[in-house]
Amino acid sequence: MLSTLRADFRIIFERDPAARNWLEVLFCYPGLQALLFHRLAHWLHHVGLPFIPRLISHTARFLTGIEIHPGATIGQGVFIDHGMGVVIGETAIVGDYALIYQGVTLGGTGKETGKRHPTVGENVVVGAGAKVLGNIQIGNNVRIGAGSVVLRDVPSDCTVVGVPGRIVYRSGARVGPLEHNNLPDSEAEVIRALVDRIESLEQQIESIQQQQSSTKSQVLSVSLISHEGELPKDIPLCSLRDKAIQQFLDGAGI
Repeated sequence: MLSTLRADFRIIFERDPAARNWLEVLFCYPGLQALLFHRLAHWLHHVGLPFIPRLISHTARFLTGIEIHPGATIGQGVFIDHGMGVVIGETAIVGDYALIYQGVTLGGTGKETGKRHPTVGENVVVGAGAKVLGNIQIGNNVRIGAGSVVLRDVPSDCTVVGVPGRIVYRSGARVGPLEHNNLPDSEAEVIRALVDRIESLEQQIESIQQQQSSTKSQVLSVSLISHEGELPKDIPLCSLRDKAIQQFLDGAGI
């Protein structure tokens, strides 16, 4: 128990550059305080004491904004950074040296009994606001992007982003654990592909319009044909040069 508490305390200085002295960490870091409460509540829960463990958990939630069920298993060296809004369910398992940011939920997906919460491996980074739901396995060294919703198992050494979460392999490139914002934007990549497709279709429409204006007798069987047999002249073209689209693809709209 003492070695676990020392690891919980020491990891804060390793991962948070704002941690300056032990007094500040002990009294001003809700993540550490929530873990201290949980260690006690989990031990009492393990020995079968009723009510008291849940009362300790509820008190810790009131004081820190972090809710950890006494039945959850938390490894050593886990760092809950800021932590407000973090929820960890009863049957959740968090491996050693995991890094959890504010707003994270390790929860269930329904009212099933038994193991119904995630198992998170060692050295996992869970970004701010991420939701990991259900009895799923998250491997070691996994990075879950901020705001992601993970509903399926994730192998070790992977990165997960998006809603629902998708696995993105990083070709073995090692990234520091605090750089959880350095993630590929899979949504923007898909939108870029769709925009490219729209541009291609618009070029085809423009080509057809030119042919139609020269022949005057050709009739198109598409839904955009007007009752005169001609395409509207004011169809807005979607170009990557459009400011709103370009800003989104560059990240300003994400």
